[in-house]
Amino acid sequence: MHVMVLGAQGMIGRKLVAAIVAGGLAAEALTLVDVVTPDVPAGFLGRLRCLALDLGDDGVAERLVGLRPDLIVHLAAVVSGEAERDFDKGYRTNLDGTRALFDAIRRVEGYHPRVVFASSLAVFGAPVPERVEDTHLLAPLTSYGTQKAITELLLEDYTRRRVFDGVALRLPTICIRPGLPNKAASGFFSSILREPLRGQPAVLPVSEEVRHWFASPRAAVGFFLHAARMDTGKLGHRRAITLPGVSATVGEMIEALRAVAGNEAVALIRREPDAVIAAIIAGWPGAFDPARALSFGFQADNDFAEIIKVYVEDDLPNAESPS
Repeated sequence: MHVMVLGAQGMIGRKLVAAIVAGGLAAEALTLVDVVTPDVPAGFLGRLRCLALDLGDDGVAERLVGLRPDLIVHLAAVVSGEAERDFDKGYRTNLDGTRALFDAIRRVEGYHPRVVFASSLAVFGAPVPERVEDTHLLAPLTSYGTQKAITELLLEDYTRRRVFDGVALRLPTICIRPGLPNKAASGFFSSILREPLRGQPAVLPVSEEVRHWFASPRAAVGFFLHAARMDTGKLGHRRAITLPGVSATVGEMIEALRAVAGNEAVALIRREPDAVIAAIIAGWPGAFDPARALSFGFQADNDFAEIIKVYVEDDLPNAESPS
């Protein structure tokens, strides 16, 4: 199998590639693509390409499709906060480049890859029920959510027309993300845990009553591996899947941190309300009914304590020492 990962140098991309190399998929060839040259994965013995390319540039989609990968995992995106601040960049990266990819596939006769696309819960928007079902109306309240929703619809139409075999995964907010904070509006969900676990201060911009839907990076990698291997015939026309996760309030997250790292860690969280971030988060649902995803075999973390445990096991030992 020839696997192509777009956005391979991002956090999920790097972890997914490592899992593939470790045997998560029977990959004989890997093509790793990002706007910066992706790292060479250790231990991979098959054919390897690491390419610094921007999917939004002219001719890039055609070049990549010309390599005829069997599986394309599309993780490349401008994150939510940045897409809201930079309208043109968000649409160019999150929509235009993806449409170019889909059309490049369409123009190759006899080519029918599987395409697994990283979508988002931001495709939904208020008002929402207490638990959102998989078929709830798409009504995004951000440009990022709109870009993801449009792509979901395109993926379902191109799949219906047998251009490719598409699956769109509506990811929970991934927490705890290792490394430095990013520009996502949801980035504070990780930072209020990650930084205190490293002995560093963190800023909380929203109320502790805010409820959200989470999965660990380890669970996210499992989602993509399962989507790559699953029998998509069970999906029918509805190719977008709301994935399982853990529903928790910010207050519950902080109490989970207290149980692991004590009051000293919790004391490092500083409350600084941010109306812009609060408004974005307010439009996102806090709990979902993942029955459909569970019926297809997708599995998530058991509770928020497990999410913290995953970070402590997988990423904390490699984190930079506090400055």
